[in-house]
Amino acid sequence: MTVRELKGGLATMMAGAASNQIGAAVGAHAFGVIGPAGVVAVRQVVAAAVLLPVARPPLHRFRWPQWWPTILLGLVFAVMNLSLYTAVDRVGLGLAVTLEFLGPLGVALAGSRTRKDLLCAVGAGIGVYVLVMPHGDSDWFGIGSGVLAGGCWAAYILLNRLLGQRLPGLQAPAAATTVSVLLYLPVLVWLITSGRMTGGALLFAVGAGVFSSVIPYAADLIALRRVPARYFGVVMSIHPVFAALAGLVLLGEALRAHEWLGILIVVAVNVLGATNRAPGKPRSNPSIKPAALSRTA
Repeated sequence: MTVRELKGGLATMMAGAASNQIGAAVGAHAFGVIGPAGVVAVRQVVAAAVLLPVARPPLHRFRWPQWWPTILLGLVFAVMNLSLYTAVDRVGLGLAVTLEFLGPLGVALAGSRTRKDLLCAVGAGIGVYVLVMPHGDSDWFGIGSGVLAGGCWAAYILLNRLLGQRLPGLQAPAAATTVSVLLYLPVLVWLITSGRMTGGALLFAVGAGVFSSVIPYAADLIALRRVPARYFGVVMSIHPVFAALAGLVLLGEALRAHEWLGILIVVAVNVLGATNRAPGKPRSNPSIKPAALSRTA
């Protein structure tokens, strides 16, 4: 691999990360009309429209050992995106995405017993405390929604690891996204029949699907052919920063100094943990592919 190819791959991954957070900010503009659930419903339809033609999962041939984790993954998709968008609506994009980011960070640290990883876990806790700076007026429901999204992201990584052994290629996320769409069909029907699905709201929700699902999915496919796995966790760390910037530029969400500091601490912890798992050093979950950490559905 040449230096030019590596730089191009890293730039593509960064563009995908930025697009993901831009999509969340775009979708937030429709919250007032169709709510977070409506935005998630439309986004899942967009994701399914992209993944199904590409993966073409033979659903009629699935057996129960393939179906039960697929159904669970579909439930995880449904809850993960709804809880994230609920958190975005209540506490802002930067804080919501940073809390969600604790999920993959927790999976990366869970199986390790090294002193460095223990320090990373403590550092992440300090970062979250500084970020939230809890007090009596804190929006605990919004904070809890962000943490729930992080837990779902962790579950997604583990289920994706299991399904990667039972289904080839992208069949698992494609089938799981279909399950999630079916779960959100009542929401779509209600929004349409009640007249709440206006043209503007639909445009913003579709934009969320394109920016947060289609573009990051394509960027990951391109970049992971050029970028070594050891760089993936480092680039992932930029998501909370991009979320804060997207919230500032597109939603007018200005963060306070302690919130920026908390985000930077969490990012630094992940970078430290990712570099600690470079090739030649033990990894806690070697069978988890880098792509499993990225969620675009």
